[in-house]
Amino acid sequence: MAVGPGALPEFFPVAGVKLGIASAGIKKPGRKDVVVFELAPGSRVAGLFTRNQFCAAPVTLSRKHLAEKAPRYLLINTGNANAGTGKRGMDDALACCQALAQQAGVSVAEVLPYSTGVIGEPLPVQKIVGALPEALASTADNRWAEAASGIMTTDTRPKGASVQVDLGGHTVTISGISKGAGMIRPNMATMLGFIATDARIAPDVLQTLASELGEQSFNRITIDGDTSTNDACTLIASGQYTGPEITLDSPQLPALRNALKQVYLDLAHAIVRDGEGATKFITIRVSGAAAQQEALDVAYTVAHSPLVKTALFASDPNWGRILAAVGRAGVVDLDVSALEIHLGDVCLVRGGGRAEDYSEERGQAVMNQEEITIAIDLKRGEVSETVWTCDFSHEYVTINADYRS
Repeated sequence: MAVGPGALPEFFPVAGVKLGIASAGIKKPGRKDVVVFELAPGSRVAGLFTRNQFCAAPVTLSRKHLAEKAPRYLLINTGNANAGTGKRGMDDALACCQALAQQAGVSVAEVLPYSTGVIGEPLPVQKIVGALPEALASTADNRWAEAASGIMTTDTRPKGASVQVDLGGHTVTISGISKGAGMIRPNMATMLGFIATDARIAPDVLQTLASELGEQSFNRITIDGDTSTNDACTLIASGQYTGPEITLDSPQLPALRNALKQVYLDLAHAIVRDGEGATKFITIRVSGAAAQQEALDVAYTVAHSPLVKTALFASDPNWGRILAAVGRAGVVDLDVSALEIHLGDVCLVRGGGRAEDYSEERGQAVMNQEEITIAIDLKRGEVSETVWTCDFSHEYVTINADYRS
């Protein structure tokens, strides 16, 4: 169950980035569950990671390695998060990196590990290590679609985006994949996201782009309000295109930023559309706020309300649930007589109560749609923020009641 079309795009190969995929049988025999990225020498990488205090061992190790060396390989496994596993988890993550480094002929610090899956279970190191020869032998620049499937957990479909953009007469390619369907309220990025470009980008610009774009996309989505222990989003610049290095002063930077932003947004929105049990894609737009945090507080309070989310699933125009969520968002001195709330093009609330021209029939017509916008104008200032979420269905409960089987 997912919202909207889910076909993967045609992926443009990114020069300097190869992907390999293999089956370790971590959770299900025969399932492709190990993915390797091979990066050309000189590639630059910027990462964003979860702020969950119980961050997984691979998150800790990736942060450490990223600070020490320019990465040459990324190693991703699904089916096991290697989180809540203490010292053993760190030893296991390091063992996998060491095995890949030895087989690839690089230093261990040049390998970044990523894991996703069940929390609290030991990482099956031997299964992963045993799959590495197959993954390394299969690396190619045209395996983005297979890799998108290989990083899935409860996702019902793979997620990807790919664009090309002209930068001063030089064609730049951007391709990316992401995974995530539940335990999604990223506190930096998404469950897992990997975006690569062949542009040559100065290190400070790369990290700035990773931070800004992650904040505007993956950090504006929520399925259930839960921040994972394993969130990681990685931006790779292989530097293989023929144009000049992109710096803060480069005239090509705005066009590159816009193209990257589109890929980030496509990947983030794909996660919401494939939220566990999702039947609706919801945009919550808050305008007229006095400050950014105020706008986000209102948007997330509405997005996380179980009563709002279940009404959306039922296509029930119970606008009082939205009104109540706005009222409890913690906005100081909120003038409820001034604000307006819209459901699509229908005004729900004006003048402190139900809008005089609202009708149940008009509200129902919007609620029957798969894609719905809830617009809240606080009329307190000039700040606007947008958050994307989905509804709560019976299927969400079913999936999460039986996740470990």
